[in-house]
Parts: sequence; C-alpha cells; structure tokens
Amino acid sequence: MPHVPVVVVGAGHCGLATSRHLAARSIDHVVLERGEVANSWRTERWDSLRLLTPNWLSRLPGQAYAGDDPDGYMTVREVVEYITAYAADAPVRTNTTVRTVRQSGAGFLVETDDGSWTADAVVVASGACNAPSLPAVSAELPADVPSLTAWGYRNPDQVPEGGVLVVGAAASGIQIADELLRAGRDVTVAVGEHVRVPRRYRGADILWWMEEAGVLGEPWTEMDDLVRARSIPSMQLTGGGGTLDLNALTARGARLVGRLQTIRDRRLLFSGSLRNVCALADLKLERLLDTLDAWALETGVDAPPPERFPRTAVPDDPVTELDLARDGIRSVLWATGYRAELSWLEAPVLNPRGRLIHDGGVTRVPGLYLMGMPFLRRRKSTLIDGADADARDLTEHLAAHLDAVVRGEGVAAAG
Repeated sequence: MPHVPVVVVGAGHCGLATSRHLAARSIDHVVLERGEVANSWRTERWDSLRLLTPNWLSRLPGQAYAGDDPDGYMTVREVVEYITAYAADAPVRTNTTVRTVRQSGAGFLVETDDGSWTADAVVVASGACNAPSLPAVSAELPADVPSLTAWGYRNPDQVPEGGVLVVGAAASGIQIADELLRAGRDVTVAVGEHVRVPRRYRGADILWWMEEAGVLGEPWTEMDDLVRARSIPSMQLTGGGGTLDLNALTARGARLVGRLQTIRDRRLLFSGSLRNVCALADLKLERLLDTLDAWALETGVDAPPPERFPRTAVPDDPVTELDLARDGIRSVLWATGYRAELSWLEAPVLNPRGRLIHDGGVTRVPGLYLMGMPFLRRRKSTLIDGADADARDLTEHLAAHLDAVVRGEGVAAAG
C-alpha cells in the first residue's frame, strides 16, 4: 500500500490551491478527484449560470485572470477551462472516488475505488455545495406535485408547465426565479432570510468595494457569532446583467410570499414575516453601504457620490396561504441551499447535522484539515479568490504538523 505525506480530497479550486502551496514547500502529495477536474462545475450547475464574481477577482495562487474582459463574469464552461488549466501541473488522480478516510495509527487510511493510500495528513476539499439542503417541510409536499432542487436544475425545460413556487431567495433562488420568469412562467417566491446587495455601487462592482474596504477579508476570529456568520445565505447577485433583487423579480411579475412553514391538505402555509425579513435585509444593505462610504471618505477614493436604493416593495397584506390547485402551483423548486457530502469521512469531527467541526479549517483530529467552507478563515473563503490565503495558512499549519510527526514530538496545536 503506497504512502504519501498528504492526500487532498477534491480537485476544485480549493484543492488545487492547497496543492500549489504544498508544492511550493516541496511537500509530496496527491489530489484525488471523483470525476474530472472542476467536477462540480461540470456536473452540478445550471446551464446559464455565470460566476458571481468578476473575472479580475478569479485569482488563484500563481495564476490570475489574463483575458480581455476583466470586468466580465465567466460562464460555467469558462470556469471549467480556467480551473482545468490551473491543474495542469498538479498531481491529480481523476475518476478516483474516495470511499473512506479514517484514522490509522498516527495517520490516515484513505480507501478509494482505485486502491488505497496511507497518509500523515488529509485535506478535505471536496466542496461545500455537492448535495442539496432541504428543509423538513419538503417532506410534506404531495407526492404527485413535481419538484426539483437548485442543485439538480439545469434549465426551464425541466420544470412542468404552469405556476412554479421557488422556495428560497438567496443567489440561486433569485437567479432561477428570474430565468423562469423570462421563460414565461408564473413564479411565486417564498422569501426567508436573504442578503441584498447591488451589482454595482458608485461606479464599480460591489465586490470591488467589499474587497478594497476589507469586508471580504474579515477573519473568522473577529466574528461575534461565527456559527451565524457561517450560515448566512449567499448574496443576491448574478453574473452580469445588473442588480437582481426582489424588486427586479416583482417588476417582472413575480409574487412574493413569506417563508414556507407547512403544507396541509394541499395548502401551502407561509410565515407572516415577509415585511420584517425584507426590512431587515434593507437595513443591512444600508449598513454595508455606510461602511463602504466611510472607507471611501477616509481613504479619499475618487468615486461618484454615495447612492441609496429603494426599499423592497412588499404587499401591504402579503399572502400567507396558497392552494396548489386553485392558485395554479404545478411544481416546486427548492432553492434552500447546499451542504457538503461527507459520509465517507470516518472521524470524530462531524456534528449531529453532518457538518465538520473545525477551527479555521483545523479539526480536532491532528492532521485532518478542511478547505472551501463558508467563512472558513475569512468572509471570502468560498470565493475562488479566497482559496489562496486559506490554503497558505492551512499549509503552514500542516507543514508544522508533518515536522512534528517526523521528529516524533506530537502534533501542532490547532488555530
């Protein structure tokens, strides 16, 4: 059975960024990928999706965007090509599915469908979005009502004719709702907590402002409520095409309702908190813009004057109940988020919900690390641009762990 100091699970941008930093330290390793490089982008994204970050922000260690459209947004195909080119010199074994990772002696046993390895350290970089996260209420939907998830959605042709209930108003929910509206569908959006931002602000992409003002780089150690920070929905953004928020959807004919609470006798019952949820999102948007304006004033940035945006338009008396038949709801699309699929990880690091417990990517099991999860070490940890700094930090910790193993002096402390 071959031995390698480090096994990296996953050849997406996070796994490959880790590989690049390991190689820079001359640490021998292998990257195991169940499909092809950038597999999630190849197989788990809808057809029209574009990267939510502008091209200039698609930076990886040793590689930056070099095309002729730095302010554009990559298509799925372009993202696959970008990541695949980055993997050219990495020790990747594709079409190798990891079946089990478990502790073995002072290290790990990694079993795959194409042989096994022993390793001193393992980096889990298999992705945060490789399975849909469904709410309990999804089990109450009558069996004869077609439904699918944002994870499985590809284009409007998959959705039956008639009205569609889109459950969720984060990035995936609003983008799919918008595409269904443009395809002529009658769309109702069930709105829960969401993060509203404009695509552009004061002459530049909103992410330029958040990057330059230090918002995207905020470290996990400075969060008052880290658990909440890691569970905040993705920003309401789309790759190009201007601002896409709830106002844009209602202008195109969408109906807004509150969070879906239960389904009873073919009736959909919604929370009455729609107005409060939208008001909170509007308030947080204003606070973000205040932060950016204060930074601009302090640093003397040459930009157009501050802007403010209309409040979210909510009906005076929001609907709290819909009848599937009477109101023409023929299908449901669950845009309720994603989760990591870690059933293959046999180590005492998962909480009852199956989420990996860690401290900035360092787990309680010496030598076991995590990459690519929301707010892993910084607010931008799940962005392509966030992988570099996180991988650098964790590789430094991992290298210290390997040195300690070689010296027989125990393991490096977490942090």
